[in-house]
Amino acid sequence: MIEILVPGLKPYEISHVVVDYNGTIAVDGCIPEELKPLLKALNQLVPVTVLTADTHGTAKAQCEPLGLAVRTFPQAGAAACKQQIVEELGADHVACLGNGFNDIPMFKTARLSIGVLDAEGMCGALLPHATILCRSSAEALSLLLNPKRIIADLRT
Repeated sequence: MIEILVPGLKPYEISHVVVDYNGTIAVDGCIPEELKPLLKALNQLVPVTVLTADTHGTAKAQCEPLGLAVRTFPQAGAAACKQQIVEELGADHVACLGNGFNDIPMFKTARLSIGVLDAEGMCGALLPHATILCRSSAEALSLLLNPKRIIADLRT
């Protein structure tokens, strides 16, 4: 479990991390080399599930060697599928990372949501639903690996 103790707030007790694939941890369907050790390390702390419509058809081949679970769904209705998966995992104990319009419902549902503005950009409509915004996937993953960094972002 990842515990984040922010003065003035209910503790964040994260037992699962859900990440969008394309645009969040993958660029053009591939996970950059610099993210692989971060994803492996995070998956050793808590289970990491990758959510994707697998536009490029590469998600399983990219994620399975890292030990990451992959959940795919049809491209239509992706937002509702992502939200349902977060709910199934126990939304109050889920942190999620995303960059797209279809991530809005899961951001509204998860306890902690991290918007990622990386090489493939980020949907502007997602920003108001993010708990935290990061300039890259590497920064977002590093925050979860070093949760004391999050305290300054969320201190009341």
